[in-house]
Amino acid sequence: MKKVTSCLMIGFLLSGAAAAFGQGERELAEEYFKNGDCPKALSYYSSFLKNSFEKISLKNYTSCIVKSKAWGDGEQFFKKQIKGDANNAAWYYLNWGIMLENQGKAVEASKKYEQVVTASGTRTELKRDLADEFRANNQSEWAKNILLEARESAKRYDIFQLELASVYRDLNQPEKMIDELLSYGMRYQNTEVVQNMLQDFTKDEKEQALLEKVLYDKIQKFPNEGFYNELLIWYQVQRKDFYKAFVQERALDRRFKHNGSRLYNLGMLALQNLDYANAGMIFDHLVKEYPKGQLYPVARRMAIFAREEQVKNTYPVKRSEVQKLLGQYQQLVDELGVNVRTIEALRNMAILNAFYMDDFKKAIEILHTAIEAGKAEKSFVDKCKLDLGDIYLLQGEPWEATLVYSQVEKSQKDDVLGYEAKLRNAKLHYFKGEFELAKAVLDILKKATSREIANDANELSLLIMDNTGLDSTEAAMKAYSSVELQLFQNKKFEAIDTLKQLYKKYENHSLADEILWLTAKTYIKLDSNQQAMADLKLLYSKFGHDLYGDDALFAMAKLYQEKLNDKDQAMKLYQELMEKYPGSIFVAESRKRFRILRGDVIN
Repeated sequence: MKKVTSCLMIGFLLSGAAAAFGQGERELAEEYFKNGDCPKALSYYSSFLKNSFEKISLKNYTSCIVKSKAWGDGEQFFKKQIKGDANNAAWYYLNWGIMLENQGKAVEASKKYEQVVTASGTRTELKRDLADEFRANNQSEWAKNILLEARESAKRYDIFQLELASVYRDLNQPEKMIDELLSYGMRYQNTEVVQNMLQDFTKDEKEQALLEKVLYDKIQKFPNEGFYNELLIWYQVQRKDFYKAFVQERALDRRFKHNGSRLYNLGMLALQNLDYANAGMIFDHLVKEYPKGQLYPVARRMAIFAREEQVKNTYPVKRSEVQKLLGQYQQLVDELGVNVRTIEALRNMAILNAFYMDDFKKAIEILHTAIEAGKAEKSFVDKCKLDLGDIYLLQGEPWEATLVYSQVEKSQKDDVLGYEAKLRNAKLHYFKGEFELAKAVLDILKKATSREIANDANELSLLIMDNTGLDSTEAAMKAYSSVELQLFQNKKFEAIDTLKQLYKKYENHSLADEILWLTAKTYIKLDSNQQAMADLKLLYSKFGHDLYGDDALFAMAKLYQEKLNDKDQAMKLYQELMEKYPGSIFVAESRKRFRILRGDVIN
């Protein structure tokens, strides 16, 4: 008995020693491989792989065979390994095929790849791994073959759908790619995975058009299956086609009785994407469809607000249109009363009266009414206080403005609203020419939690930093900041006169491009498009290489398209922007506008 035990102990020790020796060979092989010493690496890899199988080591071995062109050694090695390790034969055939491919023996390589499929037998997971390796070696056709064979052998046609979608993408077979993804999503009702993959895959315009067509076909074929509608709505939102998304969402709302909640979200999304016309249409639909629903008050207000944004962003802003908006808001307040449901409408009325009707007294009265009605909501009260500060600034009372802004800073210290108050105080310092004070506040705000506030703070901070310290009086910067205050106060004509004088005086100053850009933007708001174009052309010719190059080019193209009715010139400038500024934020919009002008069908 003792003799048997001793023999077993010796066996364990020997096997452990062999394993340790093998591990040492592997580490040596890797070291030589990393150092590019393929002859030595091959020796250790082949020795290690005789006793232990590892995909990475086999891959490195094959790589070394290819680098050193040791074709004969490789062939002999693969033959021996296949004979001695049938369980991993598929991997050896695959690497043998890769070696033959690198020898230029494509036909022989294909035969080895066929043997990969055969040797994998019925092992489904192995076939998945082999497909991944085929793809990694740019052999997507063989990846497809082995995955389809796996389906056949398993008699299951619902497996490997995501993997095959990726393979069909490699093979430029979008119809099959989309079919696999939709089949997977429908089976598991998993829109998120499908959306993520479609977002990565359907970047080509033809693929996008195909996806839309397929989804419409599916909806017609399966009208009671919401999955395809969901996916189509997602796709249309990605394309920012809110009208088509609305048509689909409206159908789902009726069919599944969502009571307008999803339509409301779509309307808000359209609003966030500045599609005011479609946002207004969606909210109008909600008002009409659900006059007694919970969403009615807010949908009614948002319908007016969408039109308000449209009016404010159509230059020149017409006082008659603003007056209509004020009347619509008043009707809403009359219908629902002064209460928490209408306080936002009151706030909008105050802002319109102050900024577009110059009726500061009425604006302040309305704000106080809103504050009283919404006094239980601290954040709303503080928003109104910020509006009050703005109105004081419009009236030329900066001390009153900063007092109110500072109250909100204290009240909302660690909130986004507090950061907004701090930003307004920084801008007030800037308007007054107190650049050091402004910059100190802005540097704090660069780390604000709100990206929008941080970006605004960074932009103003850079403007101050780049254009101060150039002379002891900082006269140019003070003059420029005072013009920005004039524009805030809606004194556009006075601002234009000042800007013209500033450009003559500081044509060679670092502020010259800022002055031209601000002048052009102000002319656009006054609907003085020829004057705006002249300044944009000057800005582009002198500073096209600088910060506002792509901004100027895009603004010119839009003017030619929307105001000056010169389609050819607009197309030329959109094309120029796409070629000259490929990294510009305006490229996607320029491409879309160019295609519309060219007469392409935009799906």
